[in-house]
Amino acid sequence: MDTFLPWVGLLIPVLLVLGLIRKSATALIATILPAAVWLNLFGGLLTDKTATGGDLMVATHNVNADNPDPSATARGVAASGADVLALEELKASEVPTYERALESTYEYHAVVGTVGLWSKYPLSDVKAVDIRLGWKRAMRATVAAPAGRVAVYVAHLPSVRVKLEAGFTARQRDESADALGEAIADEPLPNVVLLGDLNGTMNDRALNAVTSQMRSTQGAVGSGFGFSWPASFPMARIDQILVKGAEPESSWTLPATASDHLPIAARVRVVPQDD
Repeated sequence: MDTFLPWVGLLIPVLLVLGLIRKSATALIATILPAAVWLNLFGGLLTDKTATGGDLMVATHNVNADNPDPSATARGVAASGADVLALEELKASEVPTYERALESTYEYHAVVGTVGLWSKYPLSDVKAVDIRLGWKRAMRATVAAPAGRVAVYVAHLPSVRVKLEAGFTARQRDESADALGEAIADEPLPNVVLLGDLNGTMNDRALNAVTSQMRSTQGAVGSGFGFSWPASFPMARIDQILVKGAEPESSWTLPATASDHLPIAARVRVVPQDD
């Protein structure tokens, strides 16, 4: 419900029409309440808050393990001009394909398990981040950006599933979010950027360990809802670019690739730090 909460707004015009059909003043007045709540929650996303500026462009893309054209997908997101690019759901056998496609654009890169980071600036302190899965789907690296060092996290949280034998299952995703939140809270660098597929939106209360301490670039400086999944008919923004310390300047969705997710990008301003 949290994930698709913005779409609840479509019920408001229905209530309005029903009130008009019934010629009920009470029903029409009652429609004001859900409309006011919806506007309070999402009205800010309807305006264009994009600003110019920013000294670091970042992008993230869940490329889909079954991507039929990984090379074209890699070139497509690289064409965005991103200084730092995160990829999730990397299939081990296809990692060399992504490396070849991106090597002319990005001098530095690191792959940890099924996530990877490509950068035009040097990387250091690369390590896996334990999100309690038993396999590696999150990493952290320091990017030596011209404006200062930035701690960049890349994460792909587990999916929320509905299984015939088990019903609705989200515990694994929620526990991973808690672990990721703990790692980010312990981060010593003041400029932090999280790139990845969180399999949940900023409205998902189960992601509070992460979202309570970071800002959404789309919510702060985007235009519209920035839905990223599914690519064929985007209904939710489960791919995220979140910042702490660094200031967001603009955020947008990139053109579709052969993946089932849309790539997203943002420009951020690195806050000066005392070394």
